[in-house]
Amino acid sequence: MNIQELSVSEKIILVEKLWDSILDDESEIELTENQKLEIDRRISLYSRTKNIGEPWSEVKRRIISNK
Repeated sequence: MNIQELSVSEKIILVEKLWDSILDDESEIELTENQKLEIDRRISLYSRTKNIGEPWSEVKRRIISNK
C-alpha cells in the first residue's frame, strides 16, 4: 500500500484503525515512574480541591490573548 496514493478520507480511516489497534493493546503500554507519580499527584490534588477546571469561554479567552 502506498500511503501517498490514498485520499484524505482513506488516510483518516487508516489512522483510526491504527489508533484502535493501539487501544486494543493498551496493557502493553507502560507508564514511566515519573508519569505514575504525576498521575497520583493530579488525582490527589483533584481529591483535595474538587477543582473541575474552567469554563471553555475562559480557556479560549486565555489562549487567544496569548497569541
